[in-house]
Amino acid sequence: MIRDITIGQYYPQSSVIHRLDPRVKLLGTVLFVISVFLIHSVPAFIIVTAAMVALIALSKVPVSFMLKGLKSIFMIILLTFCFSLFLTPGDSLFKIGFLNATEQGLKTGLYMVMRLSYLIIGSSLMTLTTTPNQLTDGLEKGLGCLNRVHVPVHEVAMMMSIALRFIPILLEEMDRIMKAQQARGADFESGNLIQRAKGLVPLLVPLFIAAIRRANDLAMAMEARCYHGGQGRTKMKPLHYEKRDRTAYLLMAVYMIAICVLRGVM
Repeated sequence: MIRDITIGQYYPQSSVIHRLDPRVKLLGTVLFVISVFLIHSVPAFIIVTAAMVALIALSKVPVSFMLKGLKSIFMIILLTFCFSLFLTPGDSLFKIGFLNATEQGLKTGLYMVMRLSYLIIGSSLMTLTTTPNQLTDGLEKGLGCLNRVHVPVHEVAMMMSIALRFIPILLEEMDRIMKAQQARGADFESGNLIQRAKGLVPLLVPLFIAAIRRANDLAMAMEARCYHGGQGRTKMKPLHYEKRDRTAYLLMAVYMIAICVLRGVM
């Protein structure tokens, strides 16, 4: 399950999505998340699904690798569906003891499952096609106007970039620690929920120590290179909009207009 988390990982590939400006991908991800919460009808879900399938095809990222990220939140998705199915009032479908499954609950549960799945896939698509350096540059350039109100945009972008870069590193570290503990006889599978939670202690302690050590090494490396923030810094690869970026903005505008129209009509 540790290897199934795809958020924060980068999948190198030569595709149109990979070559887009990071500002375009950041805005596109925000608009996609907004659209997922706006839709509440079958035609709107069809449009969102078609857009997501087209983006995955253009990114050339394997569908199996993209869907692998859903395994890590399977229990959350299952609990969300069960809560919606049994706790939403409406016309009864069937009963399990004192629990009453309703038709409205089934519809709400399916919508919630699709929303959660689309959110994970959409967020993963951005990180899989954008390097941490590109994300930092895109955030800093896109939110540069906030510098006028004394918001430390560069520092915030740097922290987000480091956090995303540390996700796969810490997952690999946790996987390595888990295998080492299992080789010494540790059991993380058997027992009840409380026993499994106690069994995670031998994992969390060395993981936190490793994370603190890596953070300290990174801080020392940045100080050794005289890093002092974004003031006066230049970019090795300045961001410039290309024709494909303008086309992407146009397609995003058409997409959001279609979602808003469907929400107002349906």
